[in-house]
Amino acid sequence: MSGSPAFIEVVAAVIRRRDRVLLCQRHDGDHLPLLWEFPGGKVDPGETPERALEREIAEELDVAARIGEEVAVVEHHYPEKSVRIRFHVADIRGEEPRPRVHRELRWIPLDELIDYEVPPANREVVRMLRARAFGETALH
Repeated sequence: MSGSPAFIEVVAAVIRRRDRVLLCQRHDGDHLPLLWEFPGGKVDPGETPERALEREIAEELDVAARIGEEVAVVEHHYPEKSVRIRFHVADIRGEEPRPRVHRELRWIPLDELIDYEVPPANREVVRMLRARAFGETALH
C-alpha cells in the first residue's frame, strides 16, 4: 500500500440551459470560500454516483433532476484531502433552483465562465465547456 490518502468520492452536475451553465457560490466560511462550483457533493457508502447526484441536487437546489452521462472524472489533491469528482450532465425539472446550501446561484453564459473563480478540481471541466461552447457535444 502506498502512503497516499484515499480519495473522497464526489459527484457534480453540469446543468445547462441553452448557452448557460448553473454555478453555485460557496459561503465565505467554507472550505474554498466564495468560489463558484458545479452543484453536487459526496457519494455516501453504498450509493451509486447517479443516485448521490440526484440526492445532492434535491438537497442543494430543491429540484428534481434526471442524471445523464458521465462527462469527466477529475482527481485533485488539496493540502487537506484528495477528491475524485465524477461530473455528469443533468437536467433539472420543476421549479427554478434555489440556493438551499450555497450563498448564490447563477446561470452563467458559456463565454463568461472564465470570469468566475472555481475550485482547482472544477477548472478542467470549465475549460472543456468553454472549448465546446458553440458546438453540439456530449455536454448538450
